[in-house]
Amino acid sequence: MQTRSKFFDDMSQLMTNAMGVAQGAKDEAETAFKSRIDRWLADRDFVTREEFDAVRLMAQKAREENAALKARLDAMDAAPKA
Repeated sequence: MQTRSKFFDDMSQLMTNAMGVAQGAKDEAETAFKSRIDRWLADRDFVTREEFDAVRLMAQKAREENAALKARLDAMDAAPKA
C-alpha cells in the first residue's frame, strides 16, 4: 500500500488554494474593467438603445405629421380662390 507524502499533500493543497485565489482575482479584475468601461461610456454621453429608439419613433411621427400638413397646404393652394 502506498502512502502519500505530506510534502505532496501540502503542495496539492497549496496549488488548490492558489487556483482559488487566481479565480477570485480574475473575477475581481473583470468586474473592475466592466465598471471602468461603463463609467467611460457614461462620461461620453452615449445614449442607450431604448433612448435612441424612442427618439427615432418621435422623429418618424414628426415626419409623418409634416407630410400630412404639406398635403393639406398643397390642397389648399390648388383650390380655386373665391
